[in-house]
Amino acid sequence: MKKTFTFAILHFSVAFTLAYLLTGDIIIGSLIAMTEPMVNTVVFYFHEKVWQRPKLNRMALISPSKKTASFAVLHFSVAFLVTYLLTGDALIGGLMATIEPSINTIVFYFHERFWQRNEKAKITLHCHHHNLHQHGCEISEAPKSNLPTKVY
Repeated sequence: MKKTFTFAILHFSVAFTLAYLLTGDIIIGSLIAMTEPMVNTVVFYFHEKVWQRPKLNRMALISPSKKTASFAVLHFSVAFLVTYLLTGDALIGGLMATIEPSINTIVFYFHERFWQRNEKAKITLHCHHHNLHQHGCEISEAPKSNLPTKVY
């Protein structure tokens, strides 16, 4: 959930910054930043439902790029439509539709790398802790010798 939340913050930040830069209006920038990701989330849900049909599901398994391309078209369409409807400007809608998904793809890459490093660190720490714990068990389970122990 933390990963989803951090990506949502980044997505909203990119959408707001770009919309503000394109429109010069903080209110329109905020509306676009809140609306576009919400609409894309709903579109994503229905996109997934459609791709669960047996024929499309097989196609997605064979060629996942087709499913990705279909969602990309939807994402660009939503970005354009939301921006156009809120600004009334097709040029700003077109710019938002091409730039915002591209920037979010780059942001996604670095976000994913950050979370992968965190996961690797957790796995390494967990393995190291497990090895210490296992080593401790081996020492405590070692047979006791009958030799007298020296006390200093």
